[in-house]
Parts: sequence; C-alpha cells; structure tokens
Amino acid sequence: MRNLWRVLAFDIAAPLGAIAALLMIGIVLSWPRWWVSLCTVLVLLIVEGVVVNFVLLRRDSVTVGTDDDAPLLRLAVVAVCTAALVAAVVTGFACWSIPDRDFKRDSREVVGIATDMAEATATFSPQAPSASVDRAAAMMAPEQATAFKEHFAKSIADLAQRNVTAQASTLSAGVEALGPSAASVAVILRGTQNVPGQPPSHAVLALRVTLTKRSGQWLVSDVFPLNAR
Repeated sequence: MRNLWRVLAFDIAAPLGAIAALLMIGIVLSWPRWWVSLCTVLVLLIVEGVVVNFVLLRRDSVTVGTDDDAPLLRLAVVAVCTAALVAAVVTGFACWSIPDRDFKRDSREVVGIATDMAEATATFSPQAPSASVDRAAAMMAPEQATAFKEHFAKSIADLAQRNVTAQASTLSAGVEALGPSAASVAVILRGTQNVPGQPPSHAVLALRVTLTKRSGQWLVSDVFPLNAR
C-alpha cells in the first residue's frame, strides 16, 4: 500500500500535474509560437521520464516513487511539478486578473471625469461666467482646451448679458468603448435653465465624452451631443 501511494503521487500525479500546468500556461498565453515549441519539448521530456519509469517498473520492479535509494530524485520531481504549477498560477494572475482590475479602475475613472465634464459644460452662472468653462477646460488635453474656450466664448457673453442661470445633474452615465489609451462615455443629464421673467425650463441632454490617456492620466479630448455624427 505504501508503494502504491508513492507510485500514484510521484510517478503519476506529479507528471500529470506538470503537463497540466504547461498546457494551462499555453491557454492563458493563447498559444504563441515560442510557447508551442517550448511546451512541446517540455512535455516530451516529461513523457520520456514516464516511459523510463515504466521500463524500470517492468525490469527492476522499482520506480522513482518507490526507489528508497533516490530520495533526492523524488524531491526533484516534486520541485519541478510545483514550479510548473506556480508558474501557471502566476501567469494566469498576470494575464487575467491584473488587466481585469485595470479595466474596472479605468472604467470608474473615465465615467467620473466624463460626468464632471458634461455637468461643467451644461452649467452656467452669471456671477462667474467663465468658472464652468475653466473647470471643463482643466480636464482637457492642452491643445483642445484653448479651442474649447474659444468655442464657448460668445455663448458665455450672451448668457451673461441675459443673466441666464443653468444647472445640470447626471441621470446616467456609461462606458461606450474603452481601450488602453482611448475611451468614449455616454452621459445623460437633466438640465434646468432660469431666465429672469420666465418660468424655469427643463431638458434632458445626451452627451458623448471622448477621452485619451497620456502619461497614465485620462484627459477629455472632445464633448458633443450623443446624436451628433
């Protein structure tokens, strides 16, 4: 019974575990050519060791697992199997868990920036005419910020002259597309505009905010109506 457990552990389970770990690494890496070649060589070496074990069992009635004179060889088998399993776990964590966590973090970040941007563009106070535009421009890439301010300059002057107050709050926001260096977020706003002598007007605004990632920081590249082409 003792020898049976040793055969199962060292002569069967260990090689199968090492082969399974190598195949798992290939699956995680989507089988690049270099790993196909390396994995084939390693699996053949493991299979060769199993065949040698089988020959020893038939000829001498002893295997790596049952040979009392070769404890270091069993230790080496266990070390190789453990190393393969650890490599598979680390590879899976690096290729699956980390990108997924980065994606979730970037999603939260771009949605937060996009909602702030959308609310800033739809908010106006005659007491501080340029405050919202300046806040929005601070979230943009430098080359877009200047053009953005110039685009809203006439509108700001007109709203200030008519003493118009506008406020906006986000109803919903979601990521439309997200890549390593670019993102698009759709934002739905509820806007309220107050003009002296008139009842407040309410409207639902749909904006698309596009962002770009530079030096690890997300910046707004453009904002426009959701139905604009």
